[in-house]
Formats: sequence, structure tokens, C-alpha cells
Amino acid sequence: MPRVKTNVARLKRKRKILGEAKGYFGRRKNLYKTAKEAVERAWRYAYRDRKNRKREFRRLWIVRINAAARQHDMSYSRFMNGLKLAGVDINRKVLADLAITDPTAFTQLAETAKSRLN
Repeated sequence: MPRVKTNVARLKRKRKILGEAKGYFGRRKNLYKTAKEAVERAWRYAYRDRKNRKREFRRLWIVRINAAARQHDMSYSRFMNGLKLAGVDINRKVLADLAITDPTAFTQLAETAKSRLN
């Protein structure tokens, strides 16, 4: 069986992990084993939270739309249903932005939704 030299590959792997652990506190940035555990945990959290971020933003947009809709005497669900019946196809991100930055446009949308519900 031929002799295998893994030195270069092993050092590259270690350098990658220790580079990722740069800025960590204490031994987590210096010792390979602890750095590897910390980095892998960080990767797991990052993977999970990339999905959670989408949920959190959607929740935030819904809260903002609900607050703006209630200023026009409507609930969030009635407002969204009215827009759907009116054929207005605007996503929640844009609606939340309109509610904050352009209240007059949101008022027009609320009136459109109200008119379709009645």
C-alpha cells in the first residue's frame, strides 16, 4: 500500500476552520478542536436562522399592515381579503413599506379594499 501524505490537506482544513473562528473569545479561536466545535455550531445556527429570518420578516410586515389597516377601521384579514377581491396583487413587504413611507397610497388601498368588501 502506498504511503499517503496528508500534511497539506490537513493544514488547509485546519486553516479554514481557524480562519472561520477568528474573533472568537479565548481558546475557541486558537485550539483546533474547540474552534471546530464552535464553528460548526455557528454554521448550524446560521443555516437555521436563514430560514427563521424569512418568518420573522413576514411577521413584522403583517404587524405593520395590521396597525395601518386598523387606522382605517379594518382588521388585517379583512384588508387583505378586500385587496384580493379588488384584484390588487401587492406583496406584504411592499404593503408594509407603503404603510410607513406613503400613508396616502395606503389610504387609497384601504378605500379600495373597503369598497370591494361592501
